[in-house]
Amino acid sequence: MAGDLSEELLRVVNLTITYSPPASAPVRALRDASLKINESEVIGILGGCGKSTLASAILRLLPSYAHNDTGSIVFRGSDLLTMTEADLRKVRGRAISLISQDPALCLNPVMKVGDQIAEVLRAHLAIGKGERRRRVEELLQAVGFEQPRQIYSAYPHQLSGGQRQRVVIAQAIACDPALVIADEPTSKLDAALQAEILSLLSEIRKRRGTAFLVITHDPTIFPGFADRIAVMYAGGIVEAGTTEDIFRKPLHPYTQALVRLSERYLTNSGETKMRFPMIDGEPSDSTRVNPGCRFEPRCVDRMHVCIDSDPQEVTHNPSHRVSCFKYGK
Repeated sequence: MAGDLSEELLRVVNLTITYSPPASAPVRALRDASLKINESEVIGILGGCGKSTLASAILRLLPSYAHNDTGSIVFRGSDLLTMTEADLRKVRGRAISLISQDPALCLNPVMKVGDQIAEVLRAHLAIGKGERRRRVEELLQAVGFEQPRQIYSAYPHQLSGGQRQRVVIAQAIACDPALVIADEPTSKLDAALQAEILSLLSEIRKRRGTAFLVITHDPTIFPGFADRIAVMYAGGIVEAGTTEDIFRKPLHPYTQALVRLSERYLTNSGETKMRFPMIDGEPSDSTRVNPGCRFEPRCVDRMHVCIDSDPQEVTHNPSHRVSCFKYGK
């Protein structure tokens, strides 16, 4: 049963992450990112660089050369960034879980898929082997398998891509988490399977009250699925609003370009292996430290002030905010 969408679940505040790999220039992967997720809400993260870094930061799964420069990630009143490893283990996998974009990489090829789901239960819940087996079969049925006992004993290579994705979803919801982070959950699937997986996630949200943070480069999956969308470019959130705000009245030039391209994609989606179009111009230099709008080199609306000043966030309406000099500062 869905929870109260007005009740805050997680809040990211002014989060800045820098990657400093050996023998390479530092890269600002996240720039002052702020985001709120309510109970049972579906939030979409759309756009360029920074999306997966944000997801990894929430789960505290960043590489050793990543540095949290500023900010906090508060989940139900506790800052995940200052939490001990012991306390974090109680959260990760149980209260917050992950759906990876490539099931082939996160499933053990020599282990039955049912046993892999059971491992999640064993790690977090004090229940016996028989009860774990029963729950796994229930989970497999819940994600759409008509013969859960048969699927339990299957190995990953015996399943189709869509079936493997369902197994990974079953793993993610095994402990009934409050928040599931889905990193490009449909990128490896064709259009028909994409629709099936999105429908499944919506059903899980409805039945269990699960909140989802869904990361993608493809805006076409969000209408009818996500409640709100945050648009990222070069590690910063440049616009955030309801799905209706973003698609009916996009404000930032980058968002406007994405929406135009998504309309073109949907118009031509009958073409064989149609790929989502690219925006003209070169992406922002991730090693850049000087001020200035990161989208300015590609922006058709750029002004002189964009070159050497950072745009501040402007509230367009209570649900819609944007960082662009076109709207004031």
